Amino acid sequence: MNTKLRTRSMGLAALALTASMGLAACGSESDTESATEPTTSESTSEAPAEEPMESESEEPMASDAPFGPGCAGVPTEGEGSVEGMADDPVATAASNNPLLKTLVAAVTEAGLVDTLNSAEALTVFAPTDDAFAAIPKKDLNALLKDKEALTTVLTHHVIGERLAPDAVAGELETLAGDTLTVEGSGEEFTIGEASVVCGNVQTANATVYVVDQVLMPQM
Repeated sequence: MNTKLRTRSMGLAALALTASMGLAACGSESDTESATEPTTSESTSEAPAEEPMESESEEPMASDAPFGPGCAGVPTEGEGSVEGMADDPVATAASNNPLLKTLVAAVTEAGLVDTLNSAEALTVFAPTDDAFAAIPKKDLNALLKDKEALTTVLTHHVIGERLAPDAVAGELETLAGDTLTVEGSGEEFTIGEASVVCGNVQTANATVYVVDQVLMPQM
């Protein structure tokens, strides 16, 4: 009888020991997996933040490009385009622009082509053909025949330095020896009752602001 009890006790002890070892093994595997696998929060915090990629096709700033509704009338290609005008001095560049035919004829009549083309740096307020057409024909013809008066009117539109849009507003001394008052900012500028309709057009030696009226000096 004692032998049976002893055998039974030993069996139960062995069973308990086996179960204990099995639980320990499971716990060990679980601990190992927990230690080697990063948590979701750790993985997220350790991931490097992605740098925003800069666009390679950014539009140019307004200060770097022509602006204004009148620019729609400028050719999109050829010597009279914005890109084409940038290659030539101002009088030559204007001669290629279909908006400025009358101005070019007046500059030629006054003998100012070489003067304008040879200048190092200018700002030119260039009246459109429509601006000249607004002058009574009799008065315009008389002006074109009076070289001295014509020279005064044309040089009244020219400043002896190159002015970007952020520097063009203010009292400006012209090549005629008088002043122009330019008001505005950004992409909207006026000179008296005249408005800049296509500004910041670059030529080889000048920055051109196309205006919708002829700027008449006090003569």
